[in-house]
Amino acid sequence: MVEMRRGANVALTREIPSLTRVVLGMSWNAGSERALDDNLVFAAILCGADGRVRDDRDFVFFNQLASPEGSVQADAGGDAEQIEVHLPSVPAEIDRIVAVLYVNEGPAQRRSLGQLRSCVIRVLNADGNAELVRSEELATTFNAETAVALGELYRHDGGWKFKVLGQGYSAGVGAIAADYGIPL
Repeated sequence: MVEMRRGANVALTREIPSLTRVVLGMSWNAGSERALDDNLVFAAILCGADGRVRDDRDFVFFNQLASPEGSVQADAGGDAEQIEVHLPSVPAEIDRIVAVLYVNEGPAQRRSLGQLRSCVIRVLNADGNAELVRSEELATTFNAETAVALGELYRHDGGWKFKVLGQGYSAGVGAIAADYGIPL
C-alpha cells in the first residue's frame, strides 16, 4: 500500500499488468455531525479527453448506479462508499474517471466538508481487495468546501494511472457539474 499526497500519481497497470478491476473506496468520519454524515454523496464522473462528460449518463451516483455500458458501478463494500471500475470495459472515448464527494443539498444546508474529522480515498484491486493506494488525510485542508474532486483514474500510454486530486469546491455539486459539463 502506498500513501499518496495531493498531486501524486501511480501507474496502476504498469505495476500490476494483470489488473482489470479496481474499487475506488471512500471513507470519512463526520463525528457527531449526523446531518453531514447522512448527506454525503460519493460519485464518479466519466470524462472524455476534453475533461467533460458526454451526457448526464456519465455521472454515476445514488440515482444512477452504473455507467451506460456498466464499466463503472456504485458498489457496497467495506468503505463508506465504493465505486467499482472494470478497466477493459471503459469506452475508448473515456479518458478519465473522476471520484468526487459532495454534500447533498437540502437537509444538510450550512454543512461543509470542513466539519469532517477525516476523509480518505483508496484504490483496491477488486480481485482479492488488496489495497493498492491510499490518499493522505484530505480533511485537514477543507474549510467551507461542500464538494471535492478526490482523485482520478486516467489513461496513460495504453494503461491506467491514479492521481490524488483533493480539489475543493465551495459552490458544491453545481460547481463540479459546471467544470465537467454535467447537465443538472
